[in-house]
Amino acid sequence: MVADLFHYGHVNFLRQARSHGESLIVGVHSDEAVMSYKRRPILSMTERIASVEGCKYVDQVVPDAPLEITREWIEKHNIDLIIHGDDVASEVRDVWYRIPIEMGIYRSVKYTPGISTTELISRIRAAELEP
Repeated sequence: MVADLFHYGHVNFLRQARSHGESLIVGVHSDEAVMSYKRRPILSMTERIASVEGCKYVDQVVPDAPLEITREWIEKHNIDLIIHGDDVASEVRDVWYRIPIEMGIYRSVKYTPGISTTELISRIRAAELEP
């Protein structure tokens, strides 16, 4: 996950992910990985990791998680299940999660509508324009 401007949508995602197992390992993408498909994160990697680590549903955070999940990465971190929100486009999902899908260990959880980092940035910009 990116976990930029950590909000209740992130917490809801992590709660749902945790319900699929006894522990939750969360991979946080690097700035460079994130910028390959969207804007630079506002929070630093250190700040994003600290936010995720502070969530009660998370047991461990792995920095620099790859966008495309490999078998080697799964085995290195002893992962039994890969989870993403159901908001990911199928074309992206099929590239980034091809290996976990083939392994039968990919699941999706419900995206929380009405909140996103992009929405928060829009709210901040709108507030700056108010007299």
